[in-house]
Amino acid sequence: MDNIITIRDFNSYYGDFHAIKDINMDVEKNKITAFIGPSGCGKSTLLKSINRMNDLVEGFHCKGTMMLEEQEIYKMDVYELRKRVGMVFQKPNPFPISIYDNIAYGPRTHGIRKKAELDEIVEKSLRQAAIWDEVKDQLNKNGLSISGGQQQRICIARALAVNPEVILLDEPTSALDPISTTKIEDLLNELKKEYTIVIVTHNMQQATRVSDYTGFFLLGDLIEYGDTDQVFSIPKDKRTEDYITGRFG
Repeated sequence: MDNIITIRDFNSYYGDFHAIKDINMDVEKNKITAFIGPSGCGKSTLLKSINRMNDLVEGFHCKGTMMLEEQEIYKMDVYELRKRVGMVFQKPNPFPISIYDNIAYGPRTHGIRKKAELDEIVEKSLRQAAIWDEVKDQLNKNGLSISGGQQQRICIARALAVNPEVILLDEPTSALDPISTTKIEDLLNELKKEYTIVIVTHNMQQATRVSDYTGFFLLGDLIEYGDTDQVFSIPKDKRTEDYITGRFG
C-alpha cells in the first residue's frame, strides 16, 4: 500500500469533550476513502483535522500523530499544508467574485501573477472539475449566480487550482439534486487518477459507488476500516452491520 496519510493513536477534543479516540488508519494514494457513520460520530472532526481546519475552533486540541507522507501535519506550516491538502465543504461556497477570480484566487495567493499562466490554470482546473464547457463563455459572471451543482464544481476547481495532493470533501453532495450528485460522483472517479480523495458522506449508497476504502465511525471510535466491498458485504463488526442495514443511526 502506498500511503499518503498515516494516522496513529490520534485523539481530539473540543474543550473537555473527547471527539475522536485513538484513531489508527492509513489513507492510500490515488484512492477514494469514505468516512461514514451517524451524526456526531467524529467523521467530520477527523476530516477537518487532516488540513487543520479545526485549529480555528475554540477549545480544540489533539494528541497523537498524523503524517502527510514524511511530515507531521501538526508541525507543518498551515499555509503549506493547505496548499497540499484542499477542502470542499458541504454547502457550495464560491466567493462573491467572478468564476475566473474564484479559480485564480489560490494561485494568486501563492504568487502567480502572469495572466497567461493564470488563464492556463483556470482552464485546466475547470476542465478537471468537468465544468469548463458550461462556463467557458461566462468566466466574468459572479460565482454565486450559477446553480448549486455548478457552484460545487467551481469549489472543486478552486481546490484543484493550487495543485494539491489530497482533496477533502465534507458531504459535498448533500445540498445537491440527484443529477448534480451523479456529476460530482463521476468527477471524483476521474480525479482519483491524479489526487487522493477523502470524503465524508451520510449517503451509504454514495460510499459504495465512489469509494475504494470505507471507515465506519461511532461515538468517536473508528469501528471498522477496510476495502469498501468488504465493509458493506461482510462487515467484521456487528455495529457496522447494524448501521449499514439501517438497524440504527
